[in-house]
Amino acid sequence: MTGQTAERDRSPHNLSVKTTLEEEIERAESILSRVPSACDDTSSELQRVAALDSRGGNSRNSFQRIGAISRLVSLVVRLRDWAHRSLVEEEERPDSFLERFRGPELRTAPSRSSNAQPDANGNDTKGIFRKKWELFVVSPSDDLYYRWLFVIATAVLYNWFLVVARACFDRLQVGSYVCWLVLDYLCDTVYVMDTCVRLRTGFLDQGLLVKDHAKLRDCYVRTLQFKLDLISILPTDLGYISLGIHTPQLRFNRLLRFPRMFEFFDRTETRTNYPNIFRICNLVLYILIIIHWNACIYYAISKSLGLGSDSWVFPNITKPEFSSLTRSYVYCLYWSTLTLTTIGEMPAPVRDEEYLFVVFDFLVGVLIFATIVGNVGSMIANMNATRAEFQARIDAIKHYMHFRKVSKNLETRVIKWFDYLWTNKKSVDEQEVLKNLPNKLRAEIAINVHLETLKKVRIFQDCEAGLLVELVLKLRPQVFSPGDYICRKGDIGKEMYIIKEGKLAVVADDGSTQYALLTAGSCFGEISILNIKGSKMGNRRTANIRSLGYSDLFCLSKDDLMEAVTEYPDAKTVLEDRGREILMMEGLLDENEESGGLQKEDTEEKVERLESSLDTLQSRFSRLLNEYTHTQLQLKQRITLLERQMSQTDCGDDARDDGDADATAGAGQRPADSASGSPYRTVQLDLPKSPTLSHSPAR
Repeated sequence: MTGQTAERDRSPHNLSVKTTLEEEIERAESILSRVPSACDDTSSELQRVAALDSRGGNSRNSFQRIGAISRLVSLVVRLRDWAHRSLVEEEERPDSFLERFRGPELRTAPSRSSNAQPDANGNDTKGIFRKKWELFVVSPSDDLYYRWLFVIATAVLYNWFLVVARACFDRLQVGSYVCWLVLDYLCDTVYVMDTCVRLRTGFLDQGLLVKDHAKLRDCYVRTLQFKLDLISILPTDLGYISLGIHTPQLRFNRLLRFPRMFEFFDRTETRTNYPNIFRICNLVLYILIIIHWNACIYYAISKSLGLGSDSWVFPNITKPEFSSLTRSYVYCLYWSTLTLTTIGEMPAPVRDEEYLFVVFDFLVGVLIFATIVGNVGSMIANMNATRAEFQARIDAIKHYMHFRKVSKNLETRVIKWFDYLWTNKKSVDEQEVLKNLPNKLRAEIAINVHLETLKKVRIFQDCEAGLLVELVLKLRPQVFSPGDYICRKGDIGKEMYIIKEGKLAVVADDGSTQYALLTAGSCFGEISILNIKGSKMGNRRTANIRSLGYSDLFCLSKDDLMEAVTEYPDAKTVLEDRGREILMMEGLLDENEESGGLQKEDTEEKVERLESSLDTLQSRFSRLLNEYTHTQLQLKQRITLLERQMSQTDCGDDARDDGDADATAGAGQRPADSASGSPYRTVQLDLPKSPTLSHSPAR
């Protein structure tokens, strides 16, 4: 009875095991086939696997294979998640320090088309794609546009190299014409797509990207590039019908797309971190194209004149050593290189056509040689410009120390300091390099470059973005050698320092006892330049600080700090409180004195600034007064010259009038000019007679 009962109980249990096994397999397949997305949460995935594992655990009591499948699925899912996390780049979290400086990012509002959802049948999908295409505009500064330039430049280089070679070397064309047809029409497709991209390429108008398709189309159609692009995609291949398929000369119009290749080279030169190397490679490419074209033209001329007809043309291909295609091209390339570089002896031309071609090649070769020498020389000079300038500075210092008979120990320290600057690439003057950028970009570059250091500085963590810009732009880098004293106790404080790299020690007066160690991110020297009222040290240094090794510091002068915190009272209060706390800890603050040394310092600074402004205004006024005096003198000279010219003109007119009057009176006739309406003579005749006029008609 018990056996029967067990048998009855076992059959439905076996059925349940089979069902559970099928369910586990289906769940495993669904999990493995599910496409991972960037929005999936790893924890939820692991929860599903854990649930699967738990269900598998219950079934293992019934059937052992279920647990194996569950563990296998769990392993595969974990491996899949690990690979997915390694391949998908995580979005970088914005740094709060930079976020506070930059402000909120400008985000584009989502379009209405992005909110539309297709139905179950997918009827709205085409409409969404159509709307996206209608709104699609390429910005010339985007990476997508640059990548497309690489594609079109590859197609242009293919045509520039192989179309010419196939037109001259018949065996190259005939041997693989199917491959050439595929590549040709693939390049034609790229050309047509490039024309469409040009119609959707935006341009800047008043600093904004124009996205109006009508304006983009009109702007592109008016350019010369559109005419060249239109000619380059004309279906000249239809000539294959009458001339045959082995006439690649019909595709020479594809060479007119060369401006896109030059545009790609220009943008690459702007983007690359090694512009000089790229310029050299670009120059070599141009030279190779010219040599390649010249080799192809040489073979074509030889073929038209007759291969092997004389000593100058290409030898007859019936000879075994010149029968292969590779040998033919290499020989022509060798001849072209020797001719254009004018460094080799080649057979002399025989016919007039050959003489003209060789003369042309010599002229082009001289031009190429001059271009190579000039460009390579300038590129090498640019590559070594920084080293040459740095070496000139070292030579000047060495010459000065030798002239002034500086001790060998000090001279060695100076040379080692210069060597440290060059080895660690700290010889570049950052202010000189970034001087052409606006202050906003300069400050952002400085913050990004020195982010790790500035984040450790307490006064920068709590300050406003405007003050951060002011302070960062006023920081000046300084490098100290091992054993150098940055400041000594009792010195007048004129700068504060921020440690970027290196270690500094606070030492006693003997220079050996070390009280504290300062590392990167620490700042010191602000107490002496704050001149806190009640400080027993006044504006003098309170400690000796010495560099243990080579130290890279930022220096902020007192004038720059006071000018920056004038408009930021909160930062001023923070600096005062911090300085007062340090003085109280060291027992250097007289609490009976009132605080607020910065206000007094600010008043003095304002008076000095007003005096400086007054001096500037006086200088400008003096300059304007001198300009006014000079202009007035020139104007008087001009007026005097004009008066002199007018007086000479009037005297000449009077003399001519008197001469005409004498001639008329001597002839005993009335002057005809009186009837002609001459104003001078009419006035002279109408005047009353006087003794003076009767005796002297010409006064």
